[in-house]
Amino acid sequence: MNDIKTGQNPLVEMRDIHISFGGVKAVDGVSIDLYPGEVVGVLGHNGAGKSTLIKVLSGAYKADTGQIIVDGREAKIENARDARDNNIETIYQNLALADNLDAAQNLFLGREIVDKFGFLDDAAMEHKAREVLHRLNPNFHKFTSPVSALSGGQRQSVAIARALLFEARVLIMDEPCAALGVHETRMVGELIDQLKRDGLGILLISHDLHDVFDLSDRLHVMKNGKLVGTVPTKDVTHDDVLGMIILGKMPDHLLHLAGPGATNAPNKEALQ
Repeated sequence: MNDIKTGQNPLVEMRDIHISFGGVKAVDGVSIDLYPGEVVGVLGHNGAGKSTLIKVLSGAYKADTGQIIVDGREAKIENARDARDNNIETIYQNLALADNLDAAQNLFLGREIVDKFGFLDDAAMEHKAREVLHRLNPNFHKFTSPVSALSGGQRQSVAIARALLFEARVLIMDEPCAALGVHETRMVGELIDQLKRDGLGILLISHDLHDVFDLSDRLHVMKNGKLVGTVPTKDVTHDDVLGMIILGKMPDHLLHLAGPGATNAPNKEALQ
């Protein structure tokens, strides 16, 4: 697990984000941040607001109010293109891969390389795909196989490589280990460790506490659209986090970790 370095600036900050649907407050004044080289888990039951919050960052939803700060500057993110322009990429649970295409074709789908005559430059795309995938996963060799023939971990490699190819610095990963076996889950963990070493920041959405504890440096816990608290993973237990998810408040022995905006932080008005 990484400790945030003193003086290091966040890659991205979401400040006082509000978004409602039909009068229902899906996200109610939530602030979170993400630093280079760390993984932050975003946790909560269905309806807690975690997916809505992350969809604001990915450009799927537009916040009603609040700020998104990227590299110290306010960013306007109203759609997926805006997110990509700010080097924010999302890898959804279904990976959004074209099963009939190979790795290189998936990496460049919609952003193909063409030669000076306007024809697809398959050799250039395959060369670049091999370069990126070998950096991420040296054991990846199935470059010409359709991705439908790849294992779950290999498919994750392709999806992550596609994000890296276009210079992602913030990666949003939605349930990256869902439906994977033990070996493939370990492979995804190794991929995430490599991304951390490369200085990326990763927001991890998962229902599996074991995965979150294994992979995350910090945890943002939400309930009913509000931030319950942000805690270092190394300082909490599974029971602590389950209590935050279910009860919607910080355990008394963790109140000193609550931070600004937490639901039951001491001196809440001063913190907010």
